[in-house]
Amino acid sequence: MAYLNKLSLIAATFVVTTCAPHPARATDPPADLCSLLPAAELSKALGQTYDSPEKSVAPRPFPNTAEGTDCRYKRSKDARERKLVFRAYVDPSPSAAADLFARLGKFYSPQTPVPSLGDEAYFDPAHALHVRKGKVRFYINLEPLNFSPAIEKQLKDLASQVTGRL
Repeated sequence: MAYLNKLSLIAATFVVTTCAPHPARATDPPADLCSLLPAAELSKALGQTYDSPEKSVAPRPFPNTAEGTDCRYKRSKDARERKLVFRAYVDPSPSAAADLFARLGKFYSPQTPVPSLGDEAYFDPAHALHVRKGKVRFYINLEPLNFSPAIEKQLKDLASQVTGRL
């Protein structure tokens, strides 16, 4: 009888551990960070057609930190050169990202905080948007910028789409 009880306990443990719902795990960001902001969504959000991004390596902000990715989107077939820069970094951990976000923020003061966007976000004096979510930090800058509340909302909406993918 003890043998059957032990066997039943093993079977029950197996069923519970394999069939029980597992908590959602945070996924790592994609290898192609530019895929976080597709040109089609950028075009839709800004109401203008943008080409696929030109990708390049973003410089390390400090020695011994991660390089990032620059994604430069240019308007299609437009004599007026207007572009959007999306720069993203993946740090080793959320705490490392938070530390770098705070250190870099000292260079972009005064800041205008943006509540409810990622883990922390702000507009800098040039109206570029800086966001941190988990171990990812990113920056969105529209050049040239004719800043208005409508443009601010568009940039926030774009950043919200990016954070939704993280």
